[in-house]
Amino acid sequence: MPKIVYIDMDDTLCHYSLAHKKYKKEFPEINYPQSQANFFKDLKPIELAIESVKMLINSEKYKPYILTAPSIHNPLSYTEKRIWVEKHFGLEFTKRLIIAMDKYLLRGDFLIDDWDHGRGQESFQGEFIHYGSPDYSDWKSVIDRLM
Repeated sequence: MPKIVYIDMDDTLCHYSLAHKKYKKEFPEINYPQSQANFFKDLKPIELAIESVKMLINSEKYKPYILTAPSIHNPLSYTEKRIWVEKHFGLEFTKRLIIAMDKYLLRGDFLIDDWDHGRGQESFQGEFIHYGSPDYSDWKSVIDRLM
């Protein structure tokens, strides 16, 4: 039976904070850049993120899902995140997109996330891989752990 791997999207697969800062600099009058149309669908992938997830998709050992929280400031975030996933992983993988505020509600073997609390990460029942931490600073270190 393959192990279930949940992977956060913002600042784990794509550069959310970088886009947010850039937008704030260009448009300081907008309090929530993530509230703007097309914000999520145009986020740039993090180095090796796409290739790493594709390795997990092609592995018989794992069944990966993207587990991301929606933006309460942008109802379009649901659609735009779905578009982003299709663009980078194909239509079939959109069936493995889960959008939920509380990540502890799902059962699985691994959760890869850049936040270690705030969305239920601290209560996740499987192994938590803190992306961006000293132990898992990049996708190479994450893949080294899993493969």
